[in-house]
Amino acid sequence: MQITLKRVDKKCEDYQRIKQLYKTAFPAEERAPFWLLSIRSKKPAVDFWGIYDGPHWVGLMYVVSYAKLSYLFYFAVSSQMRGQGYGSGALEALKKQYSDHRIFLAIEQVDEKADNYAERVKRKAFYQRNGFTELHQKLQEGTVVYELLGIGGAVKAEEYDRLIEQFTGKLLKKCVVMRIVEA
Repeated sequence: MQITLKRVDKKCEDYQRIKQLYKTAFPAEERAPFWLLSIRSKKPAVDFWGIYDGPHWVGLMYVVSYAKLSYLFYFAVSSQMRGQGYGSGALEALKKQYSDHRIFLAIEQVDEKADNYAERVKRKAFYQRNGFTELHQKLQEGTVVYELLGIGGAVKAEEYDRLIEQFTGKLLKKCVVMRIVEA
């Protein structure tokens, strides 16, 4: 397995498959409009990655950075490729790409009452096996509250605010609730 990250844009030969994976891997209430992700990925601190094993596409990553802080906003492996080590390989590639950054991500809270409780437990264990630790912080995006996992330490609320404002712009940031909520 030779995992590499390649930039995604409309000229990417796997663009439609990446778009389809994005739409199927994340619930509607957790997805930003794909067109917005595409436009914002042209900003210097935003990286939209296709994940490849040699020439074969296996998934996507979307990373937003501010200073030395990087937020793994979206990460998905194609359903046909799951369970084969590609997710762990992609996270290793991510850690190398952002080796001088603190990296964090948001996962659904592990809630025994949730319909997908077992899936949430499995997802959290996957990230922990790959070096992410509990940050003991919550993140509210819209109406959804997530748990934060990271590498390199906690995320300050003001850092997150600057990261999101840099990504969305001041006007859009005022329209959507996105904030660190201390646990």
